[in-house]
Amino acid sequence: MRFDQPQTLEGIARILNCDYVGDADFPVLGMNEIHVVGPGDIVFVDHPKYYDKALNSQATIVLINKSVQCPPGKALLISDDPFRDFNKLTNHFNPFVAATAVIADSCQIGNHTIIQPNVFIGNDVVIGENCLIHPNVTIYDKTIIGNNVTIHSGTVLGADAFYYKNRPDYFDKLVSGGNVVIEDHVDIGALCTIDRGVSASTIIREGAKLDNQVHVGHDSVIGKRCLIASQVGIAGCVLIEDMVTIWGQVGITSGVTIGEKAVISAQSGVSKSLPGHKSYFGTPADEFRKKYKEIAAIRLIPDIIDKLDKFESKDE
Repeated sequence: MRFDQPQTLEGIARILNCDYVGDADFPVLGMNEIHVVGPGDIVFVDHPKYYDKALNSQATIVLINKSVQCPPGKALLISDDPFRDFNKLTNHFNPFVAATAVIADSCQIGNHTIIQPNVFIGNDVVIGENCLIHPNVTIYDKTIIGNNVTIHSGTVLGADAFYYKNRPDYFDKLVSGGNVVIEDHVDIGALCTIDRGVSASTIIREGAKLDNQVHVGHDSVIGKRCLIASQVGIAGCVLIEDMVTIWGQVGITSGVTIGEKAVISAQSGVSKSLPGHKSYFGTPADEFRKKYKEIAAIRLIPDIIDKLDKFESKDE
C-alpha cells in the first residue's frame, strides 16, 4: 500500500508514539507485507526468527519490537507491539468509510458495462468497459476491474484477508488495507470469493477463467489464461503462473508457486511449489506418473501380505 503523500520517519513515529533509529526526514512511501515490500516501504516483524528476513528485505523501514543494529540505508521504528502498530498505520492511512448507497458515488463504471439488480459497489471502485456484473455480486472498496469482464451471481470481491495473530486470550486480526485487481477478459463464476491483499493487491490476470465456488486468498496472483475449476481453494500469497490448469477441489497451501502450464488433477493437495510444464496428482501433489506408480504399488500390499502369510504357514 502506497501512501497518497510521502511521509517521514519522524512523522510515522509520532503517529505510533514510538522511538525510531535513522534520520528524522528519512522518506517513508508506504507499507507492505514481507513478500511484496519494496524501497520506501514499512515492514513489520515481531519474532526473532524473522528479524533477519525483515532487516534484509527490500523494505527500507522496519517496524520491530527490539532495538537491533540498523542495516545501512535503512531505518527502524521501535515498537512494543509491531502487529498492533501496523494495524494502527493501516487504519490511519486507509480508514474504513461506510457506504451510503448501493453503488458508491465515487466508483467509475465504463461504457457499455451492465450492472444487474442488487449489486453492491463500494467506494473508489473502477470497472472498465463492456463488463457484465450479474445480480447479488458484492464489490468492496478500491477494487479494480478491467474491460470485458463477466462476474456471476453471489461472487464477493475484496473481503478481508484471513490473517490473525494468536494472542493469549484471543485472535487479533491484521487489518486489510489492500484491494483486488481483475484484469481484462476475465470470467468469474457464481459464488466465488476473492480476498483483498493485506497491504497490496490480490490479482487475477488477463484471460483467466474461474468456475463456480473458487476461493482465492489474500495477496495471491493468478496468471494469464489460467483455468480453475469448481471448489478450488487457494490460500494467501500463492503465485500461479500463466496458463496453469487446476481441476476441481484442489487445495493449495500458502506461499507456494505453481509454474507455467502446470496441470493439477482434481482433489489434489498442493503443499509445496510445483515446477511448470508438468502434470500433478494426489496429496501431497506430485508428478502424475510417479503418483500413480505409488498408488499401484500400494494396491499390491495385500497380495504381498497374503503371500508372506502362506510362506510362513508352510514353514510351520
